[in-house]
Amino acid sequence: MKIEMLGNQIIACHVRWIELVLQVTNSPFNQEQVELLNRILPSLTDNQRVWLSGYLSAFQGAAGAAAVPAAAAPAAAPAQAKEATVLFGSQTGNSNGLAKKLAKKLEAQGVQVTLSSMSDFKPNGLKKVQNLLIVVSTHGEGEPPDNAIAFYEFLHSKRAPKLDGMQFSVLALGDTSYEYFCQTGKDFDARLEELGAKRLTPRVDCDVDFADAAAEWMDQVAGSLNGASAAAAVSGGAEAPAAGAAESEYSRSNPFQAEVLENLNLNGRGSDRETRHVELSLEGSNLQYEAGDSLGVYPENHPRLVDELIEAMGWNAEEPVAVNKNGEQKPLRDALLRNFEITVLTKPLLEQVAKLASNSGIGELLEAGREQELRAYTNGRDLLDLVQDYSLKGIPAGEFVSVLRKMPPRLYSIASSPKAYPDEVHLTVRTVRYEAQGRNRYGVCSVHLSERVQPGDPLPVFVQSNPSFKLPENGDTPIIMIGPGTGVAPFRAFLGEREETGAEGKSWLFYGDQHFATDFLYQVEWQRWLKDGVLTRMDVAFSRDTDEKVYVQHRMLEKSRELYQWLQEGACVYVCGDEKKMAHDVHAALATILEQEGGLSPEEAVEYLNRMQQQKRYQRDVY
Repeated sequence: MKIEMLGNQIIACHVRWIELVLQVTNSPFNQEQVELLNRILPSLTDNQRVWLSGYLSAFQGAAGAAAVPAAAAPAAAPAQAKEATVLFGSQTGNSNGLAKKLAKKLEAQGVQVTLSSMSDFKPNGLKKVQNLLIVVSTHGEGEPPDNAIAFYEFLHSKRAPKLDGMQFSVLALGDTSYEYFCQTGKDFDARLEELGAKRLTPRVDCDVDFADAAAEWMDQVAGSLNGASAAAAVSGGAEAPAAGAAESEYSRSNPFQAEVLENLNLNGRGSDRETRHVELSLEGSNLQYEAGDSLGVYPENHPRLVDELIEAMGWNAEEPVAVNKNGEQKPLRDALLRNFEITVLTKPLLEQVAKLASNSGIGELLEAGREQELRAYTNGRDLLDLVQDYSLKGIPAGEFVSVLRKMPPRLYSIASSPKAYPDEVHLTVRTVRYEAQGRNRYGVCSVHLSERVQPGDPLPVFVQSNPSFKLPENGDTPIIMIGPGTGVAPFRAFLGEREETGAEGKSWLFYGDQHFATDFLYQVEWQRWLKDGVLTRMDVAFSRDTDEKVYVQHRMLEKSRELYQWLQEGACVYVCGDEKKMAHDVHAALATILEQEGGLSPEEAVEYLNRMQQQKRYQRDVY
């Protein structure tokens, strides 16, 4: 093929691997070379192009070599290949998805990638890793996600090895409305440096709108691993196509407009609660999901809050303002309804607003030593409170909205099995309304769904995969499901899935709410599944029906002997719902059962539960 003869010329010309027609007049090649290239380039696959790029790079770097023997070609590309280990810690699936995207980018540049969740990675192999790339979220109050706990604890223990030969970089996901923003990523970054590893690129901390920052970090990592040419190729779109030609075109950045099929209140008359059962059509989207996944929903802010904010600032509702970095503009009211978050105050937001209104007094609230006062102020207040409390009227609308966060999607555990409801997805959403600081407050998405979304309306959605919350592959495996309130949603999906697949493993559901008569969500379906044997047993706790409040953890302790026996039989435990209190109480109840029924010490009970998590027998979808 005479490819060797063209090596230096191709590299010097920075040929992009796309199907262009070369000509003698616009290239440094002679007629014979141009004809040869025009025959070869269009016929190459993506893998062949990547391999050939690596070969030519190796050819150029061979000092003093006039030509490379054809027999040496197959060995040239692997000799130049870099290696990288990508580890992710993910609670809801965001870190997992970004880690996969990073792996594809690097593999497209000839990097040999090992991709693994932190729970599946064997820490004793850490010392052999030369390039470690970590993508991790922060959960709760600065805690690592469940599948990162064991690796996090190992790395911060005395058993962690010295890592003098390692390069690393960290992408941290978080939410600036939380005090310990990106804390887990910061901890990993600091600890790896402490162990002697060197930063390949600086850590990047991402807020809820993480797409742009994550993409920039990936480009920096690829460039540092492979050199400037690889960085240019990544930025220029040379990434290999994602696997799976049937993948949906719809995603977090391009949501599908799903038609609302049903929107029902599940609570009975007289209940203090309102819980919406929302059914959406996915027909034509090619969106795929599994039981245990979540659905992202882009909501709208409450029109009343938007109008009050515009009035308080003296703005013109029809004034065009930019809604993204591309310069797209919308009328102000429409932008505040759909594009920007206005119900949450964060420290970064206050810092930006303080720059716009230097005499407002906001800067004083941000001074060192007033952290507790700042925390108290931002808790439960929104943008209208800030505008009124600090007399911000007069700031131009365009300048003000430029510092606001984009509207983040709300993630809900899917309450349906795709096998039971093809081309549909169901949600279980509790409506949030309360009063604070003399004003009515609204849960952005829940009130949007309950008050302003009707059957036939479109709702922008995307599927959020959650590999950390899945039914066991073996349908004979017993499962124990603990989900009070709307936490029961994914278990409706689990049982629907098991019914459709004919799984024969035992199943046990612990469910709780306030009142049996008005708050027993999906009661008819549980009773049918109990009758048909899909659900083996069910224990309920209605906290307001008795003088002493009874919750799901109390029912677990009452059934401790049977529950321990199920654990001994290999049952998988699933917990879904409130992270701040319920999940901790359930975890403590499981530890108590292991101590009482299994004769374990407190330390042994903790280790037992840790092993269950590592074995994917103890999974949580908590928020």
